[in-house]
Amino acid sequence: MFGILVLLFILLPMAELYLLLWMAGQVGGGWTFALVIFTGMLGAWLCRLQGFRTMTRINNEFAGGKMPTDSLMDGGMILVSAALLVTPGIMTDVFGFSLLFPPCRAVYRKVLARWMKGRFQFQTFSSTGANPEAYRRWGGQIDPNVVEGQVVDSDDSPTE
Repeated sequence: MFGILVLLFILLPMAELYLLLWMAGQVGGGWTFALVIFTGMLGAWLCRLQGFRTMTRINNEFAGGKMPTDSLMDGGMILVSAALLVTPGIMTDVFGFSLLFPPCRAVYRKVLARWMKGRFQFQTFSSTGANPEAYRRWGGQIDPNVVEGQVVDSDDSPTE
């Protein structure tokens, strides 16, 4: 874990700075600065557009009674993309733009899901309570061997 943090906070910014300085030497400082500004503005606009589309998809899936797992992962990737695209750098911009491209997101989603399955234990819970009709609407199956009941606390029960 420490090695990953060193990579993210020390080596990646140094590599980005090296690439920006090399690029400035090749095409000029003004063009490099303009590219950084342009990719930041384009990235912010694309992230906003993709974010609104993803939020609409999430709302539609919730309204249809479906858990929006893929859409939620897409939303997280778009958020990471926004952070990467407003960060000056070439490598972060390339990865950030790839996160905005839906076919790349599908590949990243599969890789991320595989990684998460190996590290986390997932459990699901129902919040429908004792309402069998609500449970059926969400796709649940009622076991015919289970008898529904209700506990009543009465003060006039005999005490020992």
